Amino acid sequence: MRKSVLGTAATAFGTTCVTVLALGLGTAPATAAPPAAPQGSGWEPAPSAPWDVPAGERCAFAVHGEPIVDEVVSRELPPPAEGVTRTAYKGDLVIRVTNKETGAHYDADVSGTALVDAYASGAQFWRVLGPVLVGVGEGSLPRGLYVVDGAYTIDIGPTGTKTVAGPAVRTDSICARIG
Repeated sequence: MRKSVLGTAATAFGTTCVTVLALGLGTAPATAAPPAAPQGSGWEPAPSAPWDVPAGERCAFAVHGEPIVDEVVSRELPPPAEGVTRTAYKGDLVIRVTNKETGAHYDADVSGTALVDAYASGAQFWRVLGPVLVGVGEGSLPRGLYVVDGAYTIDIGPTGTKTVAGPAVRTDSICARIG
């Protein structure tokens, strides 16, 4: 879930979602031992990798993110249509987001759950309950890095534009917290 939301590498993440996160913040598979999923449950570890974002891309300063708790698992579900993959994500995730210029950091609990549809065009549609980390270059929120929480959707266009909508949405600017 967060992988894609995190960023441009996330779109390359095409659907590395949760790790998904995915969100301006590039992520690649983590090298640490992934969490154990119950045998035969269909849930597989979906680890997040550390990422860096240059100054001006999300925050006015360069940012580094690194999971300090990562127990996210994913499960492929039947596709809703041809050319669409559907993946569910759940599990504890805390990302330490650090201002690379000052060393100020914030531990973002982004342990939300998400159902993510990924399209061949690179577009994604997320149905989310709880907090996820979202990097925004263009979209319904100003450029930045946010913990978005509540019950909401995230529509990510093929070019990475993100639209966050829903009846119960709260945002917390990580750039403001560590700036």
